[in-house]
Amino acid sequence: MATSVYKTLLDSDKASTRTLLHEFIPITGTILSGTYGGNTVNLGAETNIKSYSHGMFQSVYDYPYLSSSANHILDISVGYTSTSGTGRDGSVAHTQQSKKLNMYAQMAQVLQGYDKDNSIAKFDQDGRITNEASDIKLQECVFISLTRLLTKDEIKKGSFKLDLNVMKALPTDNTATDVMTITDLGAAQDFFTSTAGEYAVLYGQKGDAGGSAIVQGTPRVGLLYYQAGVVVLTSSIFIEKSGTGFESGGPGILTGSTGGDDSCQYSFFPTGDGSMHEHTFADLVTGSTIDHASNFVRSRIMNLTLNNTTELNSMVYFCRANHSEFNYSANRTYLNQSKIRVKETAQDLPRSYITTVGLYSANNELMAVAKLSEPLRKDPTNEVTLRVRLDY
Repeated sequence: MATSVYKTLLDSDKASTRTLLHEFIPITGTILSGTYGGNTVNLGAETNIKSYSHGMFQSVYDYPYLSSSANHILDISVGYTSTSGTGRDGSVAHTQQSKKLNMYAQMAQVLQGYDKDNSIAKFDQDGRITNEASDIKLQECVFISLTRLLTKDEIKKGSFKLDLNVMKALPTDNTATDVMTITDLGAAQDFFTSTAGEYAVLYGQKGDAGGSAIVQGTPRVGLLYYQAGVVVLTSSIFIEKSGTGFESGGPGILTGSTGGDDSCQYSFFPTGDGSMHEHTFADLVTGSTIDHASNFVRSRIMNLTLNNTTELNSMVYFCRANHSEFNYSANRTYLNQSKIRVKETAQDLPRSYITTVGLYSANNELMAVAKLSEPLRKDPTNEVTLRVRLDY
């Protein structure tokens, strides 16, 4: 309805709403290793894995990264603190030490911020940003940064699940008899807030590839940052510690930052030269490049699933036409020889047909237009309320 009369919207005519839309995102292990040209024996040859000259992280795409249809999925990197004790006994060459130290410091600074001593807060096993002597810090970490294409506005709390192959020897046929399932169990009610938004503790449960019952409880294995889309895993999930962890002699979780016999764990470590290599965990963190360490992590990811969240904010305007309002139109076709076209006799009530609602600024500038699916009759005997919603 075209009209020269503007009606002011009051606060009682406006309402704001927020809707959260969720989408299930599955990432299979074949995308992360072996889909395009590579396999568990020859990692590094995949055309959907992008390595950079700076060597700080690896990028994973769903198609060969040179393809115009490729989508960036996630980045993988590793890092440790200057106080880390893993493999720092001088017996192993420290490859890319400064880059690994910088990677940990950068991620901790962005995600955790600073502690009460004005130092970069280290990742804590229980998620609390404290600096007490009894705290167990995550000194050596694996970082998985999911892209916004997947996470949208944030990851839905309680929806994250990561299946890791934690077998001592990595088989060439991609089978796994020991699987660690990592989830953010209970995060919807139990989470923390940092400078990067909300985050929660990740818990690990060990079973087999067939989904059998969990062997033991749910130890803390890392942190998940929902708005940032970053997964922080303690590297001790790949360390065997006799008598503790999930089961005696199996892959377990360190009870301290430097304890445990990390030399007893040998993982077949694919490097890209077509052969298999045995390395201790100390070798992997300190003696291997970030690219090779990322290859190791990728080769053991079986599945990664999550629900993303899209926050849809809406402003609802209730446009009310009272019985005495908007019964005439300023449209030039409304009149025919100075007579209202829609009136059959002079005694008929005036009426109009609403087809469009325009929202104007305080200076009468048209800002938005809403169209009705069909004309709506308006006359002095009825009142109309049109609900107009703007999504942003």
